[in-house]
Amino acid sequence: MLLAVSVGNSHITFGVFEDGAWIRRWRIQTVHAKTSDEYLVVFRTLLEAATVPAGRITSAILSSVVPPLASTMIEAIRELGRAPLLLTPALDLGLRITTENPAEVGADLVANAVAAYDRFHGNCIVVDFGTALSFTAVAAPGELRGVAIAPGLTSAMESLARNTAQLSAVPLAPPPVAVGRNSMHSIQAGIMFGYVGLVGEIIRRMRAELGGNADVAVTGGQSQIMAPLLGEKVLHEQWLTLEGLRIIAERNAR
Repeated sequence: MLLAVSVGNSHITFGVFEDGAWIRRWRIQTVHAKTSDEYLVVFRTLLEAATVPAGRITSAILSSVVPPLASTMIEAIRELGRAPLLLTPALDLGLRITTENPAEVGADLVANAVAAYDRFHGNCIVVDFGTALSFTAVAAPGELRGVAIAPGLTSAMESLARNTAQLSAVPLAPPPVAVGRNSMHSIQAGIMFGYVGLVGEIIRRMRAELGGNADVAVTGGQSQIMAPLLGEKVLHEQWLTLEGLRIIAERNAR
């Protein structure tokens, strides 16, 4: 059984995969101050609640975009019984990273790209609605060509509330109209519909640079809200990063 763990800035996603299927997947908050012992308790508690004995874990893989937590998480996973494979550009990814500095590309974006290319087998763009809003462009025959990054929806909302005297944070949900007639709908219109335009324009430009055609996959915390608003056919996969980690783990089985 494989344990795959992805450490993000806001959330940690992890799951267990066996016999061709995900047995269970979880999403928990990232807490920078937690120790490896504390994360070990979280892992064990959730595994036990799902009646998945930690002793069944035969391999593990870890990706992290929070450097201070990488060693903490490695130790916690090791205590479960298996030292994890750490995702780096040096692994066999099944695609080449052709950016100027491959080490700068976030491990989660690499895993997303691997999963999307495995699904589409051609030009594709991954839109990840996380703490940051990221766009990862992958070109056939297996080239992670580059990334675009913007503030995530929550980051934009929090910045607006923090830096304006009369505007407060509101639920991230599409309003009934674009012409807001109260403060909540006005902010929702600007954030939600504004980001639809942002996403659509970057996809359009990336497609042109990839030759005119590219499938689109969306993932991340707000992807369920945003996917129906984008106005085009997309693959919505909430757990795309874990799927990419699974593929990489299988390609680098020890």
